Amino acid sequence: MQIDHILTPERTFAGVQGGSKKRVLEQIGKLIAQHTNLDPDAIYENLIARERLGSTGFGNGIAIPHSRLEGCDRALGALLQLESKIDFDALDGEPVDLIFVLLVPQQATEQHLQILKMLAEKLDQQSVRESLRAAPDSQSLYQAMIGAGDN
Repeated sequence: MQIDHILTPERTFAGVQGGSKKRVLEQIGKLIAQHTNLDPDAIYENLIARERLGSTGFGNGIAIPHSRLEGCDRALGALLQLESKIDFDALDGEPVDLIFVLLVPQQATEQHLQILKMLAEKLDQQSVRESLRAAPDSQSLYQAMIGAGDN
């Protein structure tokens, strides 16, 4: 699956106010709900529940909060570039400033894992992270994400 199958320009946000992990996850629910038929509270509650199992901050300033979600009919993503880094309880202890959110249908276990693997591989590339951090606006951020590599 290619990134542009799950990420749209409307769900790509540059210069987002951070604050705290909880606040950012709450914001994510609202931002995604504006461009889908999903409930912002359900998105938030599912992402928080997943974070309780273990942080989705995987290192190098990147987090990939993800959840299977009732009412979600296809895999969808959102990309946030934060204005300033926040503590996300990442595995390497580093604060996070790039967040890729992945929501998938409740029954999409295998697809969920495959997309997570593809995202992790892409975001593990230093050149990709640098391009995302250097993007001056949401459109540039979107282009940096979908144009990066072969995914």
